[in-house]
Amino acid sequence: MKTIRYTFWAIIGLCLILIGLANRDIVTVRAMPEALGNLLGLSPDIQLPMFVVIFLGVGVGLMIGFLWEWVREHRIRVDARGKAREVESLRREVAQLRGASGRSADGDDVLALLEQSK
Repeated sequence: MKTIRYTFWAIIGLCLILIGLANRDIVTVRAMPEALGNLLGLSPDIQLPMFVVIFLGVGVGLMIGFLWEWVREHRIRVDARGKAREVESLRREVAQLRGASGRSADGDDVLALLEQSK
């Protein structure tokens, strides 16, 4: 299984290296259209290699997706916490009832019930 995992990550790494080598040209990334930037006198732009822009885009997209899923699953996590509290409460109640029933010396519940009925 480790071999398959390492092979998978090696292929992913090789693909990323090939994408980086194929997209080494410098591009200008602008925060707003050039006409609007000239009108406002503000034109924030930066020059980066194309592979950096691609990888940043993929990374930002993944982060947005993870955040979206985390927010979407909030209700599920709240339900799971409530059920875990309920299970723990029931476990404590069962332990308390077993302690109150006064088990026999053998620790057998059936013998304890028979002794109580005498």
